[in-house]
Amino acid sequence: MRPRILAVDDEPDMLWGLRYALGDEGYEVDTAGNAAEALTLAADQRPDLIVLDVVMPGVDGFELCGRLRRDHRFASVPVIFLTALLETADCIKGLNEGADDYLSKPFDLGELKARIQAVLRRAGERRAEVPEISTILEVDGLRLDLKGKSVDVRGVLVSVTPAEFALVAFLAAHPQEVFTARQLLDQVWGYPAGVGTADLVRWHIKNIRKKIELDPQNPLIVRTVRRYGYMLGSRSRQKCLAPA
Repeated sequence: MRPRILAVDDEPDMLWGLRYALGDEGYEVDTAGNAAEALTLAADQRPDLIVLDVVMPGVDGFELCGRLRRDHRFASVPVIFLTALLETADCIKGLNEGADDYLSKPFDLGELKARIQAVLRRAGERRAEVPEISTILEVDGLRLDLKGKSVDVRGVLVSVTPAEFALVAFLAAHPQEVFTARQLLDQVWGYPAGVGTADLVRWHIKNIRKKIELDPQNPLIVRTVRRYGYMLGSRSRQKCLAPA
């Protein structure tokens, strides 16, 4: 079956362009002009991915994404934001609502298509994972359940998005190793060369730090190595454990 994409935007010309461009790539494309239409179509058609505009009258993209994430039927459906908002706080807010990626308007259709392919491939890989036992990673006060997709910080369970979990799990599996933003885009999320930006990594890191660091402005778990990239852990050792 062809992947189904739900495109949500209050601009009819934008929806027409997305339907044409993505349909030409072999996707089934449904379109909605507002949040109410989007929720109805999502329930009826069960999309594999949602392309969501941020600035819409009434219920905006941030709120709609939050509603989707709180509904068990759509909690794991990938979301790519289209946004004219370039402030860091806006991007962090979108990712914190559960978006997997964002693309600034105006955007290149080739870039959008490449990101859709990467996000859908990653979502398919997550669904295909059926490990025989839970593997637990423990690094610097973090405890990650790779099967349950949960993160425990100093004994407290924290809520992370699928994209954030993938990033933390990768860094926890390679403690004290430094990775550039480009390496993380490639190895964590599967973006091909030239697709994705360092800002996407930077904003996911900011979101993660807000959730797991005692002082996000002075992080001790997920650290920035100036001019090189990011690493997890300063002195702790990784442990792989079978569940009790």
